[in-house]
Amino acid sequence: MSFLTRLNLVRGIPCQDHCTFHRTLAKDSVAPINDIETHTGQKFDKDDYRLARFVDKEKQVNTEFAINLIEEVPPKACKERVVWCDGGSGPEGHPRVYINLDKPGNHSCNYCGLRFYKKDSHHH
Repeated sequence: MSFLTRLNLVRGIPCQDHCTFHRTLAKDSVAPINDIETHTGQKFDKDDYRLARFVDKEKQVNTEFAINLIEEVPPKACKERVVWCDGGSGPEGHPRVYINLDKPGNHSCNYCGLRFYKKDSHHH
């Protein structure tokens, strides 16, 4: 069965020769596609041709979004005024960036979101 025929079956459109086999197949054996919304809000309309990639597969959406995962990492206290971040070094990292910690509060790496702050060196 061709890709376009399968797509039309999902939409409930019989094949070009209007055979009863494909009309029956379209009604009985092709499950509707459950389109899950992604973290960016992407969700296809029911007639969108891009749903064809999920005809006989389930759409898999990662529910562990990076922005939520990075919030679970506590900010790192540093004594230096300027620190660098490379996302963990090696091939999994990112280019080294330098972060100025002169101002109070957390300062995030623009690549990976890791947070740093300057620990006060004087005692009260």
